[in-house]
Amino acid sequence: MSAFLESFAGFMWGPWLLIFLLGTGFWLTIRLRGIQFRFLFYALRLTFSKEMEGQGDISHFGSLMTALAATVGIGNIAGVSTAVALGGPGAIFWMWITGLVGMATKYSEGFLAVKFRRKNDQGKISGGPMYYLEDGLKIKWLGICFAVFGAFAAFGIGNMVQANTTAIALSSSTGLNSFTIGMFLAILTGLVIIGGIKRIAEVASYLVPFMVAVYFLGALIVILNHINQLGPGIKLVFEQAFSGTAATGGFAGATLANGIRYGVARGLFSNESGMGSAPIVAAAARTNHPCKQALVSMTGTFLDTLIVCSITAMVINSTGVWTSGETGVALTIQAFSAGLPGFWGNLLVTLGTITFAFSTILAWEYYGEKCFEYLFKGKYISLYRYSWIFFVFLGAQIKLEMVWNISDAMNALMAIPNLIGLVCLSGILVRETRLYERGVTEGSINKYD
Repeated sequence: MSAFLESFAGFMWGPWLLIFLLGTGFWLTIRLRGIQFRFLFYALRLTFSKEMEGQGDISHFGSLMTALAATVGIGNIAGVSTAVALGGPGAIFWMWITGLVGMATKYSEGFLAVKFRRKNDQGKISGGPMYYLEDGLKIKWLGICFAVFGAFAAFGIGNMVQANTTAIALSSSTGLNSFTIGMFLAILTGLVIIGGIKRIAEVASYLVPFMVAVYFLGALIVILNHINQLGPGIKLVFEQAFSGTAATGGFAGATLANGIRYGVARGLFSNESGMGSAPIVAAAARTNHPCKQALVSMTGTFLDTLIVCSITAMVINSTGVWTSGETGVALTIQAFSAGLPGFWGNLLVTLGTITFAFSTILAWEYYGEKCFEYLFKGKYISLYRYSWIFFVFLGAQIKLEMVWNISDAMNALMAIPNLIGLVCLSGILVRETRLYERGVTEGSINKYD
């Protein structure tokens, strides 16, 4: 069974899906006339504006921080280092390309999520791919498929995997047993999610900026300690983007094909553009126009891939540890340890891993809960939350090879109906975006309020 799941997950995340994801991003970039380049600074400014007129449960900023809580995580620490170890420094270039086109995808997801959102029986906002597949595309069974895959994926990649990662990190650094760690993590999770999206967004609004700032500060110190290697490190990215790297020493080696493959795959894994998870929380944002939240949503990919992932990459390249033969979190720890005195490098990566993983648990609970709500018409939500808390505890105790494979497969299956929706509904997306742009230019639409 385990071998079958591994094979199935490998097939689902094969070249065909990466091409589908990346191709959709390129196509949307063209149709939207490079909106991610033309409106980036406006979008960043919009993130911090307070929308007073529109409907929604949380602010633009709260929505973005919750989405970032889900995406800024293990992919930024372990994913980047794996891409460099297996695909060479040139993989970072392809990660950047993935992030740039992924911004158009994330914009499109955010727009459709707000456009087709609903109010549930409790007066709360519900939205995401399942709703724009049903109400926009008029194919309800695709919406059901997305919700089923999303609900299952949440318990894997968003819950047990993160709890297990946290348990391993804390156990190795403090000596605490997994039972104690699991209990503590489950209680902490319960205290947050019981308050729903408002409390999740509130915690994320404090936790995400803090953890990114600490991680950035540590990385900056490492880079400054190896400032003479920064220029060559950046040059290495562009030189090897189109040439690949020959195997040397303990380094796994990389060809051009590997560089592209791992750069694209890890970039998509990190920012989740096209997967359909982020628009679930985008729908909850308080806004009076879908385009406003769509612009805010697209900044998430910019911050995740082009900022946070780049920080990790520059640390690895400037310290020169990318040829060591290590991969994953071990390579990132090695890079930070090479640039920070004593135990600080290990501590920083461990702290980052724990906080990133915990924030992901919170955000994905909301994603899974909304999928569950769609499937069961808002019933049994309390049961879902209690189950989530239990699986956090369970995830800290067990080995997760099978869970990883199931999660990978479910994530891929989530992406397929979502991408179909994005492509088929792009006409509405493009038309209303151009009307919005015209309204902002003419002054008939307030840019910020």
